[in-house]
Amino acid sequence: MKQIYMDHHATTPMDKDVLDAMLPFFTKEFGNPSSNTHDYGHYARTAVDKARKHVAAFIGAKNPDEIIFTSGATEADNLALKGTAARHRDKARRNIITIAIEHKAVLDAAQRLSKEGVEIRFAKIDAQGLIDLDHLAALIDRDTILVSVQAANSEIGTIQPIRDIGALAKSHGVPFHTDAVQALGRMGIDVIRDNIDMLSISAHKMYGPKGVGALYVRKGLKLVPLLDGGGHERGMRSGTLNVPGIVGLGKAAENARRNLASEMQHCLELRSLVANGIEERIAQAKLNGPRENRLVNNLNYAFSNIDGESLILACRDVALSSSSACTSSSSKISYVLKAIGLSDGLAQSSIRIGLGKGNSKEHVNVLLDVLDAGVKNLRA
Repeated sequence: MKQIYMDHHATTPMDKDVLDAMLPFFTKEFGNPSSNTHDYGHYARTAVDKARKHVAAFIGAKNPDEIIFTSGATEADNLALKGTAARHRDKARRNIITIAIEHKAVLDAAQRLSKEGVEIRFAKIDAQGLIDLDHLAALIDRDTILVSVQAANSEIGTIQPIRDIGALAKSHGVPFHTDAVQALGRMGIDVIRDNIDMLSISAHKMYGPKGVGALYVRKGLKLVPLLDGGGHERGMRSGTLNVPGIVGLGKAAENARRNLASEMQHCLELRSLVANGIEERIAQAKLNGPRENRLVNNLNYAFSNIDGESLILACRDVALSSSSACTSSSSKISYVLKAIGLSDGLAQSSIRIGLGKGNSKEHVNVLLDVLDAGVKNLRA
């Protein structure tokens, strides 16, 4: 029996129409979009431009040229932070503000910058992972060059008040970057309405291909590129464009925009069934993160007196995880759960459930059965 997949925060299965849109650009339509002297290059450029428009429309960007294609959200996060820091390298003092539960692509980039003299400040979060806006306001000063706060957390599902964060940063003349990888396709985001200056995107988290993403960069905002050579993507990201991947990202964005309301409702219904089932059937199950202000497809539970990884192994019929895919191979204890105050024991007993559009009520029943049996057996 094939496992039921419930780890949609790690990655998502690619939609068939996304694959269909990509296939011609591997073989028949193989042109380089930077080659403007023949039809092959023109056709590739047209496809890239179409994808750029779909991604821009998905996030509410006014100008498609504000979309900079990258190899993924990790590169986009690095470009946002390091590109901003490099632009201000002449300042005697520089600081960037973020939070402790950010994706590792932000935290590790920030750590690298700290070794280069950039001060990294962390705004306080509460036990649900929600940012303290008053503390954020107190941290911003004339040396702040960037505020970077994720739209939603991949482990505990916490949705941050990005519109308020963006407005606060804007009032101080500081650009606001958000890693929106987990949020896109699971909640509505509009870069204009939400006061966002830069936004990171990943295709494979919204039923698109791996190895491609984008960074929205508001017109007029300058970044120093990570890569030199050719001046592609408004000079911010040199290199021959990954046309099949970009086409796939564009199609995934088009699908996500069209189906957002129905997919949110579907996941929300399943999430309620899972949460109610766990709390009715399994004793000493603690929900990590907020009960309401969380991603519609996310649940994270600590089951006391057991090991989370052992529970995952016991639930062989369902694909689950114990933490973010970016850290699961390096530590048994989630830095996110530790940051919101969980003890080592509870953090180590936690598992994450990431629902997706391919899941059903029947899948939920299987999940509840295997979780119930697994917890009871391990506790015995």
